[in-house]
Amino acid sequence: MKKLPIGIQNLPEIIENNYVYVDKTEYIYRLFTGKYYFLSRPRRFGKSLLLSTLKEIFSGNRELFQGLWIYDQIAWEKYPVILIDFSIITHANGGEDFAKNINFFLDMTAKDYVFSLEAQQTKEKFYELFKKLSQKYGKIVLLIDEYDKPIIDHIENLEQANSNKEVLAGFYEVIKNIDSFLNFVFITGVSKFSKVSLFSRLNNLEDITLNKDLAAICGYTQIELEENFAAYLEVLQQENHLEKAKLLTKIQKWYNGYSWAGGQQRVYNPFGILNLFKSKEFHNYWFGTATPTFLIKLIKDQKIIVEDFEGYQAGEEIFDSFDLEKLDPGALLFQTGYLTIKKVRNRLVTFSYPNFEVKESFLVHLLAAFTNNYPSKIKPIYLTMLEDLAEENFAKFQRAVTALFAGIPSHLHLEQESYYHSLCYLLLALLGAEIALEENTDKGRIDAVLELKQLVYIIEFKMDTAREAMQQIKDRRYYEKYSNDLRKVILLGVGGFREKAVEVLWEVLL
Repeated sequence: MKKLPIGIQNLPEIIENNYVYVDKTEYIYRLFTGKYYFLSRPRRFGKSLLLSTLKEIFSGNRELFQGLWIYDQIAWEKYPVILIDFSIITHANGGEDFAKNINFFLDMTAKDYVFSLEAQQTKEKFYELFKKLSQKYGKIVLLIDEYDKPIIDHIENLEQANSNKEVLAGFYEVIKNIDSFLNFVFITGVSKFSKVSLFSRLNNLEDITLNKDLAAICGYTQIELEENFAAYLEVLQQENHLEKAKLLTKIQKWYNGYSWAGGQQRVYNPFGILNLFKSKEFHNYWFGTATPTFLIKLIKDQKIIVEDFEGYQAGEEIFDSFDLEKLDPGALLFQTGYLTIKKVRNRLVTFSYPNFEVKESFLVHLLAAFTNNYPSKIKPIYLTMLEDLAEENFAKFQRAVTALFAGIPSHLHLEQESYYHSLCYLLLALLGAEIALEENTDKGRIDAVLELKQLVYIIEFKMDTAREAMQQIKDRRYYEKYSNDLRKVILLGVGGFREKAVEVLWEVLL
């Protein structure tokens, strides 16, 4: 079998060392009718490999592409290529230090082409590099990877983020003024920041983030997964003792679901899939590479109703920009990959979690933050609760819920009912319950159904008493659709949160 290219973003290394390469060159070919492009995708989605592929195509390295779609489709002209990767240009100190590091990169680039730069300031140095390079070698291809990393890495420090943003604004402003030197420009990032000259000055930059024809330019489609990793699928099938159809369904549940095509075509995040095939275990890989501490803090501090993320709706304007001074949690969650597009109708976009990998991990971190706990402690707690319910051990279940909610800091107002509804939602979602958020009532009023192999639980949480929760189940007859179910149906009322004295009532449906 070909090797798995985990963490490898360099095309020559992948091809020459017999790693799996999922051919995206047909998508790349579609770009050649234009000149200036911008693409936003979450981290670990293959943006760097895409730029490496573009670099090799424009460098005329045809033999590298033997057997790939583009091999006999273009003339293979050679251009000077400048690839700027802002993930490797130090920006921790911001301001002048950041500008100096960019200048150093530009000087080293000029040295690679056997000339030197005289300008001292970043903007002038950038302009001089491209003028001299084009005079010596012809029109240039400019590729910029992670253009926004110096900003998003400091999103919690507004002063530093703005300092880096100002340096970048001057840097990107030059691009429009060197149009005559350029043959092709491709820029990637996670977010589309407003008030950065990349977008305010470079108004001929085409944003292909939501282009349906290019939606799978990064990530793996279902067909690509099955064709390129057939041997690995066979191994995984044997390891998990599953039929192929059931294995593919499980893989889809865990790792598929990202969409930038109005909710139509869906793709896998490559990082999760590659790690799945390597370890042969279903696990949260992508999420673990960078815990979204800032996002969790933002959601908690702004007391955002976490239930809303399941079916979060916003106007199409959410895609237009991202403002440091006024962060939109929905835009932030979409651009960083924690939410994806489910459907677009009448210019209204509906978002939700892309897959189980992201949803479970995100909810674990949210519940940990809300209950003042460590994320590593949450999973054992809710798995134990699930075991308690499977064994109908309600006394133990009550103790576990009490212990979990006891960790809530005392300074929080117990009257904030929506806060506790969010906690109940998080717990139910992690238990695997099907949750119906009732419309036209107070936000977060939850009725939930948890289906186990031999049992069905109809669950209601109430701020005050478990008796009140049980009565609501009966009054609203939530259980009716399960009256003919062959499994045992149990009504479960949980209450007492206002006084931190959790109680559980249960009753078997006869």
